[in-house]
Formats: sequence, C-alpha cells, structure tokens
Amino acid sequence: MDMDGRTDGWTHGHGRTHGLRASPCGWSVAPSIPCHGGRAENPEWGAAAVGDYRMERLDKTINSYLDVWLGPRDPRVKGWLLLENYTPTFIFSVLYLLIVWLGPKYMRNKQPFSCRGILVVYNLGLTLLSLYMFYELVTGVWEGGYNFFCQDTHSGGEADMKIIRVLWWYYFSKLIEFMDTFFFILRKNNHQITVLHVYHHATMLNIWWFVMNWVPCGHSYFGATLNSFIHVLMYSYYGLSAVPAMRPYLWWKKYITQGQLTQFVLTIFQTSCGVVWPCAFPQGWLYFQISYMISLIILFTNFYVQTYNKKASSRRKEYQNGSTATVNGYTNSFSSLENNVKQRKQRKD
Repeated sequence: MDMDGRTDGWTHGHGRTHGLRASPCGWSVAPSIPCHGGRAENPEWGAAAVGDYRMERLDKTINSYLDVWLGPRDPRVKGWLLLENYTPTFIFSVLYLLIVWLGPKYMRNKQPFSCRGILVVYNLGLTLLSLYMFYELVTGVWEGGYNFFCQDTHSGGEADMKIIRVLWWYYFSKLIEFMDTFFFILRKNNHQITVLHVYHHATMLNIWWFVMNWVPCGHSYFGATLNSFIHVLMYSYYGLSAVPAMRPYLWWKKYITQGQLTQFVLTIFQTSCGVVWPCAFPQGWLYFQISYMISLIILFTNFYVQTYNKKASSRRKEYQNGSTATVNGYTNSFSSLENNVKQRKQRKD
C-alpha cells in the first residue's frame, strides 16, 4: 500500500487491480513469468508481454516517487484517461520536442502544405472547446461559491466535481494544441516556432498533469478560466485569418497579446491572495504558479516589444528614408528563430 492507501498506485475503481497479480518480482501483468534473483524471465510469453511488464514496473516506480515527493493524490481523478501515470504525458512531450527539432529539417526541401481547410476546422474546434470550458468554469465557480482570495479543493461540494471535469478537458486541450506547432512545420512557417512558443506548449501539458492529480479544483480554476477566454479570442482570430477574404477585417491581434499579459498579471495577483490570506490549498502550488507566470510575463513582454514596438519604429524610419521593407524566406534553424521576430508577425500561443 502507498501512503495514500492505494495498492502500488494501480488499484482503480472498486478495488480491482486490472490483471495485476502478486509474484516474487512484485505486481505483474504476466503471472506465469518466473522470477530468479529478483529478475523476471519469460519462457512462455512473447516480447510484448515482457515489454508491458517493464512499462508497468516503470510506471509503478515513477508513481511511488511522485507520491513521496508530492504527497497523496486526489482520489477523485483515479483512473481518469492519461492521469493515472505520468509516463504517457512525458512521452507525448518528448515526441513533441523531437518533431519540433526534426520537422523543419524534414520539410527543408519540400513544398509547404496549405492546410487552409484543416486550419479553419481546427481553430473553430478549439474556439468552441475554449468557450465551453470558460462557461463551465464560470458557472461552476458561481455554483460552488468559490472564494476569490483563497479556495481549498474540498469545500465546493458537487461544484468541485464540475470544475474537475472541465479542468481535465483543459489539460487534454494542451495536448491538442501541439497541433499549432505541427501546422507551422507543415506550412514551413518556422519563424513562428519561437522559444516562447515551444516553452509554453511543452510545459503546460506537463504542469497540468500534476495539477489534475494533486489540486484539480479550488484555487486552480482562475488561470484556466482566464486562459480559456483568451483562447476564444485567439483561436477565432486564427480561424478567420485562414480565410484570405477575412484578413483585411482582422485588427485585434495586437490586443490578444495585451490580453495574455493582463491574464498573467491577474493570475499572479489572485494566486498571491492565497499566499497572503491562506486556506487549505497547498502553498507550494501557489509559489510555483507565481514563478511560472513571471517566466511567461518576461517571454511575452519580449515578444510584444520585438513584434510591435520595434516594428513600428522600423516602419517610421523606412517611411522617412522613402524605402520599403521586404520580407524574404523562412527560418529553418531553431537557434535563429528569435532573429525573425522582427521581420514577420508571429503566432504567440
């Protein structure tokens, strides 16, 4: 039994162990595998069974370490898709970074894909999902009588479960949003794959796996609510911008970045309230969120200055000199991504 009363982190639902049985080697999916010197040997089962056995042992080891470091998990999300073990989320993140690194190399000598129709559907889908999450979070907070200054994770009653269910979709949406980067690669818009973009996408999925397992409601709601609202504006903008006829009428891109910066500042303020006027919400999570928001403010502020302030200054100089700026090509090296921020408008999130 682990510290939180679960059987090696594997018992789901009604106390079943889903095919796991005790053996001299510990819990195993292959009970017929004999054990010699603490090592499982498999004369009858194939390589797939051994691979499953090793993967589940790895998951068990990771879970045990996380339980020791972070304490008992919230039992309300036990057995939920992708939440039981950290390994899938970690693998998705590593694959994402590999594609970011290898994708532009693969596309270097290939023609870019248009993806126009898919982009319209993709951005519309994320707009609707973000709108759904924003509405459900706002109504859930209202129904649970959440305290703005500090809200624990167990006093909201049924509203807490509503918040948890919506925040699972918020976590899952961070996996879907990896497609933002993949579309940049397919369209050879590599100048848009900035350090900010990759950092934000790669970290959010991992952070929210931990949030969902330990603090899936309560004070965690605020940043996700604001971010869902911002994403309604952002993905609707990019969905419309995929239609050439609509582009002349899209004027609010600059204000999306301002809204994102405002979101980070407000989240820091609301999180700090939980530090100044504490409740039963774990303090360590509050300090981590403040630190993460500060990192995003620094990166987004740099993006805003590079994209809008310096570009406006450059245009004034070009006008005075009677010259016209020309933008050439794409950036195919990740190390030089930031140098192209001055040349072309980028997608921020």
